[in-house]
Amino acid sequence: MSDIPIKGLDALQKLLDELPARIEANVVRGGVRAGARVIANEAKRLCPVGGVSGSLRRGEQPGALRDSIRVSAKSSKGRVTATIKAGGKNEVFYAGMVEFGTARHLIKPKNRKSLSVGGDPREAVQHPGAKKKPFMRPALDAKAQDAVETMADYARNRLPDEIAKLK
Repeated sequence: MSDIPIKGLDALQKLLDELPARIEANVVRGGVRAGARVIANEAKRLCPVGGVSGSLRRGEQPGALRDSIRVSAKSSKGRVTATIKAGGKNEVFYAGMVEFGTARHLIKPKNRKSLSVGGDPREAVQHPGAKKKPFMRPALDAKAQDAVETMADYARNRLPDEIAKLK
């Protein structure tokens, strides 16, 4: 059997080789990010905002936890993932404590001999714990289907443009 030269085959192979990577980069990752934003927006809506209840830390602005909610998307080895995070930004380290609550615990000073509570020095203070106020999981539960539909809409709208760019 001999090789039969076909005109344009190299160009076609190049197109096929580029298509999956380009779709992953421009369509799938964007769609996953768009779907995750639907859930993140719901989490922001559900997120408790401190202030009136006295749950703000010194110098913290009301809504800092809500404003720390963000979306990122990445692709690796053909797998596209989105992450929705709360906290870890703007000194907001307590997102998990709000979502899951905390048990009663003893608070001791780390770098001093005592804590000041209402102007009185104390060696330790018993924290009563905090009730959970979930906002991330309820957002996922409420908006998962909307997120999938958003991803599909994004892909339907972008895919023809990406294929046209390859031609």
